[in-house]
Amino acid sequence: MKKTILSALAGETLPVPPIWMMRQAGRYLPEYRATREKAGDFLSLCYTPDLAAEVTLQPIRRYGFDAAILFADILLLPQALGADLWFVTGEGPRLSTLTTPEGLAALKPVEAIHETLAPVYETVRILVRELPRETTLIGFAGAPWTVATYMIAGRGTPDQGPAHALKAADRATFQRLIDRLTEATIDYLSAQVDAGAEVVKLFDSWAGSLKGRDFDDFALEPAKRIIAGLKARHPGVPVIAFPREAGARYVGFARATGADGVALDNSVTAEWAAENVQKDGCVQGNLDPALLVTGGERLVAETRRIVRAFAKGPHIFNLGHGITPDADPDNVSRMIEAVRG
Repeated sequence: MKKTILSALAGETLPVPPIWMMRQAGRYLPEYRATREKAGDFLSLCYTPDLAAEVTLQPIRRYGFDAAILFADILLLPQALGADLWFVTGEGPRLSTLTTPEGLAALKPVEAIHETLAPVYETVRILVRELPRETTLIGFAGAPWTVATYMIAGRGTPDQGPAHALKAADRATFQRLIDRLTEATIDYLSAQVDAGAEVVKLFDSWAGSLKGRDFDDFALEPAKRIIAGLKARHPGVPVIAFPREAGARYVGFARATGADGVALDNSVTAEWAAENVQKDGCVQGNLDPALLVTGGERLVAETRRIVRAFAKGPHIFNLGHGITPDADPDNVSRMIEAVRG
């Protein structure tokens, strides 16, 4: 039996689209909050394979999604390269900042990442044993630009200003950081596939703040290199790219990078994406996550509209961004019913 997600990513149009959600293992679920408490803090949860596997499995048990996505964080990779990483309750991640050639030189070599990331690979191995046979296991990493924005600013920023400033002031150092992250991401995703991940996803959450040549150099080109590097080692592994808020640059992104699927945020319409993006292969997304908070008839109507818009080509149903902590778990059930109904 071929798994539905793998069929969609191979270009098949299915009568009912497979479904999973970004951040499906997370704070909107009471069982997640209980496990997180047991772990003590977020990073301990990421680095304790039994608990990370448990939170990955929770939404599968509850909802029967077609895919599970490995529970980890995009900032584990810079930590593995030698950045200090900690989380501030209620505020999110903090990192030591990297803004100079000396800071870049102090990073560990790419081959050293696996020592820190070994628990993540162990989580993947547990999931291979524990997941239902029909459920696809998705591994992931942050894309180099998005990871670099956190490394340069030391935290998330509304406009990625510090990264744009370094890029303008010292493009050579900035490019070397992107190159290091690109190589490390190939190694990291490859190790996830070796451990049993069947699909990988590249999250470029801040791609939308790159314009013109910068988008080509720092969103498109690294994705292309990562996908080529990964497929050289694992020819059969499908890759989903998510250049969030790329707008018109979604068009042709799959073709240009070699991605098997493109995930869409909810700033574009499904009808536009069906015409302009889906012609190159599988699309994923683009339901507004806010609808899982408000629910009601609008949630059902919008879910059905997206399914209809993408019905003529390969499609994986998903959200335009991660589900939010204030989402109602019952609304997730309604959404699934509307897709599969």
